[in-house]
Amino acid sequence: MGSGKSTVGELIAQRLGVSYRDTDADIVAAQGREISDIFVDEGEPYFRELEREAVAAAVAGHEGVLALGGGAVLDDKTRELLTGLPVAYLSMDVEEAVKRVGLGAARPLLAVNPRRQWRELMDARRPLYTEVARVVVATDARTPEEVAQAVLDALELKNA
Repeated sequence: MGSGKSTVGELIAQRLGVSYRDTDADIVAAQGREISDIFVDEGEPYFRELEREAVAAAVAGHEGVLALGGGAVLDDKTRELLTGLPVAYLSMDVEEAVKRVGLGAARPLLAVNPRRQWRELMDARRPLYTEVARVVVATDARTPEEVAQAVLDALELKNA
């Protein structure tokens, strides 16, 4: 959350001369409502199923840069789909997250005591992120342009 995956993903896609796609945006478009509303109305398990389907469809049908929601790696099948792909994990610490997004109400998993919940989420997810990632790129105190270039360099991908 707030790592800059959308901004950085778009920059990488531009630099590689390919298209960009975000599975969270796919879900919002298909459902006609925000992710926070899906969580409130239907619950997290329902959202995770939508997310699983969106990621599978995107991995199968998209050849450019793909950004996944932060919880996508919770699913075993999704992690299997990502095996062998050039996946980058954009990491940051909680202070950076607070600066970037404020950990506010639009984040349904952070509704109460956001700093503690962010740390707990990251403690649970970090091993899964590193499991699927070919590279880990720290985003703290870096511009999106610097992060995008660091990802390209780490994955040894050439600008278009």
